[in-house]
Amino acid sequence: MRQLQRSVCYLILAVTLILVLPVAAAESIILASTTSTQASGFFDYFLPIFRKKAGTEVQVVAVGTGQALKLAEKGDADVLLVHDKAGEIKFVKQGYGVDRREVMYNDFVLVGPKMDPARVRGLKDAVQSLKKIADAESLFLSRGDASGTHRMELRLWDQARVDVKSASGTWYKDLGAGMGATLNTAAGLNGYTLSDRATWLTFKNRADLDLLVQGDPQLFNQYSVILVNPERHKHVKKEAARVFMDFMTSPEGQRAIGAYAVDGQTLFNPNASGLR
Repeated sequence: MRQLQRSVCYLILAVTLILVLPVAAAESIILASTTSTQASGFFDYFLPIFRKKAGTEVQVVAVGTGQALKLAEKGDADVLLVHDKAGEIKFVKQGYGVDRREVMYNDFVLVGPKMDPARVRGLKDAVQSLKKIADAESLFLSRGDASGTHRMELRLWDQARVDVKSASGTWYKDLGAGMGATLNTAAGLNGYTLSDRATWLTFKNRADLDLLVQGDPQLFNQYSVILVNPERHKHVKKEAARVFMDFMTSPEGQRAIGAYAVDGQTLFNPNASGLR
């Protein structure tokens, strides 16, 4: 009888401990990244693969690259996945980030109305194409959000020697919006815009928009991962963040990146072993 009572007590104690002890949650990191990686569906595909491998949850904050870098400067992220090499190198040199690794690439494309009033279809020179759009004063929609795409666009306008600030509000519209919203506006207004290829391939509301200019080496679009400097922000989960970075640059992670395709077209090409 006493043995039975003792067994019942042990059982009650065990159940009580199960009820009162907190359930250990999976480790979670914050990834500040771009709207292109989010809007293209890449994270919906890639992060479950990583979670299954490492058991780590990744919370994505999808903003333009400029905003992602600002968030990281304040310590509001553990790791970055962004696409503005000049801005990234400056970010690391200023001590906000460490261990920058190039992981994948695609390219930018110029899209616009099928009627193509600026007559840029088929050109391989992005600068010449923008100059023709400016000369024709054809409607151009800019993201205007300091994203990697916007920064690339501004560099191209500078090379074309077009002052878009003085044209703002006329044929040049500065939207301050993400890539998806900018493409929607371009489709609604029959205007031109610069897009990353991944977002364009997954964009469904094209209306009269068409891909007009591609293939210029200047439109190369590199993505990199960067660890937010744990010496500057002690709360950064550096071990878990590096596990994520290691997976992205590993043979398994690189194969997974290269396998992501829409309508048979690869959206991001892995290049962790061939840095540029």
